Amino acid sequence: MLFEKIKNRESGIVLCGIVPPKKETAPEKLDEIARKIVERLPIDILDGLVVYDIQDEVSRTTENRPFPFIESIDSFLFCKNQLKSLSLPKIIYRAIGKYSQEDLSLFLSAADPKEFLTVFVGAASKNQKVQLSIQEAYALKQVNNAILPLGGVMIPERHLKTNDEHLRVFKKIKNGCTFFVSQGVYDITAAKNFLSDYHYYGLEHGFPLVPIIFTLTPCGSAKTLQFMKWLGISIPRWLENELMYSHDILEHSLQVCAGNWAELSDYAASKNIPIGCNIESVAIRKIEVEASFELLRQVTKS
Repeated sequence: MLFEKIKNRESGIVLCGIVPPKKETAPEKLDEIARKIVERLPIDILDGLVVYDIQDEVSRTTENRPFPFIESIDSFLFCKNQLKSLSLPKIIYRAIGKYSQEDLSLFLSAADPKEFLTVFVGAASKNQKVQLSIQEAYALKQVNNAILPLGGVMIPERHLKTNDEHLRVFKKIKNGCTFFVSQGVYDITAAKNFLSDYHYYGLEHGFPLVPIIFTLTPCGSAKTLQFMKWLGISIPRWLENELMYSHDILEHSLQVCAGNWAELSDYAASKNIPIGCNIESVAIRKIEVEASFELLRQVTKS
């Protein structure tokens, strides 16, 4: 059970991430989309489903977005209405800046802690106009649903630049976060640097470690690679070249992701750091979505 694994600070959590259908989807098609999602999911090897809350992030970068931003329907409502038959726990992302105090309170009050978890995502940049700050969201959660399991976002790339991502994580733990989901990982050094600092800081200060769930995502084309970089995923130059000049970029990326997971697993096990994995596809092409399920099978066999 996902809830027990998080509570017991266990390794081995396996998640799959999806984006809800686009907002303009006809109501009669939502059930069909949900049915296909459920049919594709390897439920027997999953602990839970991550359902993202997409925001435009135009304030984060001046670079053009490789794929157009398409607003999606509310992730919580999609789970409540269309995915209610799916027995997996659902982790509902909330991009906090999008919501008013009333809207976030309504979600928190309605989310059954026996079925749902949530991850709070802060502003994409300091320049983003927000209705709520992350600290205000933490306070609202305490009032409206204190026992709802809460997660946070961990960004290995940020640790490369500032060397303080582990401090951000411990601060979020003090605010109630009991697990973390990373941004997509292609830079294994950034991820291991974070884990090392996370481990030794916790050891030095007597702070217990909560599960860190690393996101892995296949890359099936040059445009997907460009989009991942736009999202902020760090891809070392040598690895970018290897992918771009490979005979089969998708197959090569699967090998990279599986190798990264094996290396992270070995390192975390040597330090008794609880980690898990979240597999997603940032592209909507069927071949890349199917590759994400193949990656799920590979990492759970290792």
